[in-house]
Amino acid sequence: MQKNVDKTLLIIVLTLVTLGFFIFSSASLGLLAREGARFSSVAFSQITFGIIGGGIAMFLMSQIYYRNWRKYAFYIFVATCLLTLAVFIPGLGLEHGGAQRWIVIAGFSFQPAELLKVGFVIYMATYLSGVRKQINSFKHGTLPFIGILTVVGIILLLQPDTDTFLLMGTAGMAMFITAGGSWRDVGLMFLSGVILLAILAFTRPYIMDRFTTFLDPLDDPQGKSYQIQQSLIAIGSGGFGGRGFGQSIQKFEYLPEPIGDSVFAVYSEEFGFLGSSFLIMLYSFFTFRGYKIATHSTDLFGMLLVVGFMTLIIIQAFLNIAAMLSLAPLMGLPLPFVSHGGTALLTTLISVGIVLNVSKYQKKIV
Repeated sequence: MQKNVDKTLLIIVLTLVTLGFFIFSSASLGLLAREGARFSSVAFSQITFGIIGGGIAMFLMSQIYYRNWRKYAFYIFVATCLLTLAVFIPGLGLEHGGAQRWIVIAGFSFQPAELLKVGFVIYMATYLSGVRKQINSFKHGTLPFIGILTVVGIILLLQPDTDTFLLMGTAGMAMFITAGGSWRDVGLMFLSGVILLAILAFTRPYIMDRFTTFLDPLDDPQGKSYQIQQSLIAIGSGGFGGRGFGQSIQKFEYLPEPIGDSVFAVYSEEFGFLGSSFLIMLYSFFTFRGYKIATHSTDLFGMLLVVGFMTLIIIQAFLNIAAMLSLAPLMGLPLPFVSHGGTALLTTLISVGIVLNVSKYQKKIV
C-alpha cells in the first residue's frame, strides 16, 4: 500500500492550476475595456475562493479516509440537492441571462450545482458499490440509478442548467458501466438520453441554436454564431507560436466571455499551436493518471469515486476545447482549472483531493 498521495497526479494538478492562473490573469485584462466589468472583483474571487480555498480544501480532502464518505453519502446528496434548489428562493437566488443558477450571500455569489456534482458522485458511488451483486437487475440496479438521475435532472433542468446535467449524466453512466451495469440497459438509457436531448432542443430554442451553429458555423455570424466566429479568429491568429503572453487582441471587446468558456481561445491566440498542444497534453496526462489510479483501487467504492470525479472534469475540459475549435456544439462550459469561477475551481480541487486520498491506498503504481 502507498502511504502518500500519488505525486504524479499532484504535480499535474499543481501545474494546471498555476498555468490556469496565468492564463486567467491575461484573459482578465480584457475586462478593462468593458463597461461595468471589474478586474479586481473577479481576481479576488478566483484567488481567494478558487486557488487559496481550493488548495486548502484539496489538502484536507486528501487527508480524509475516502471510505468514510459512504457513511454520510445520502445526507451529503440531499443537502446538495436542497442547496441547489435554494436558487429559487426569492432574495437568495440570482437570475442572470434567463437562468436561475446562483445564490448570493453577503454580496458573494456561487453556483450550488458545482457542489451537487460532488454530492452526486459520492452518493452514486455508494449506491452502485452497494448493489454490485444485483447491478444487472433492472429492478434493483438500473431503475434506482435512473431514479437518482431523474432527481438531479429535474433540479437542474428547472434552472435551466442543461450542460451540468449532461455532464453529470455522462459521469453517472461511466460509473454504472464501471460497476458492471448491463450493456442492454446502458444502450436503452443512451437512446432515452438522445430522445430527451431532442425534446429539449425543440422546446428550448437556445439548445437548437447550438446544434445549428455547430452544423453551420457561418450561419448568422453577427448573431448566434458570433462567439464561435470570434473564437476561431482568435485561435487562427495565434499561428504556430502565438502573439505572446498578454498580447491577445480578441479578448478586448470582441470575444464573448474571455475569462469564461472562451478562455482557451484567448490562450491559443497568445501561445499558438505549441501552447495549445501543451495544455491539451496536460489534460491528457491528467486523464491517464486518474484512470490508472482507478484501476489500482482496492475496492469498488474507491474506483467509482475516481471514475466519477475524473469523468466530470475531463469531459468538461475536452468539450470546452472542442467547442472553441468548432468540433462540438457550444455548451457554455468553463475550462477546469482555468476559467473564472471560484466555486467551480474550489469544487474541482475538492474532487481532486478525494481522488488523491484514494491514491494513498493503492498498490504501488508507476
